[in-house]
Amino acid sequence: MATMNIRREIIAQFIQVAEEQGLQLETLTDNLPLLDSGLDSLCFAMIVARLEIQFGTDPFSTSEDIIFPVTFGEFVHLYRDAAT
Repeated sequence: MATMNIRREIIAQFIQVAEEQGLQLETLTDNLPLLDSGLDSLCFAMIVARLEIQFGTDPFSTSEDIIFPVTFGEFVHLYRDAAT
């Protein structure tokens, strides 16, 4: 999947989950800390589950050496790396 399509799909999922949960989503920039995004842990679980369906992989469960993302940019890069 093309790099921009991965980013676009991740952004779409963040927006959709925030809307479904009635939460105010901050502007998604690469430097935005995930903890400041406006989403909670349930939202992130929903996003990861949906992205696993979309991309056919869950980068959080494919490696024991995973470094969990802190920023939105790191989150996107995690999925980009898993797709290659």
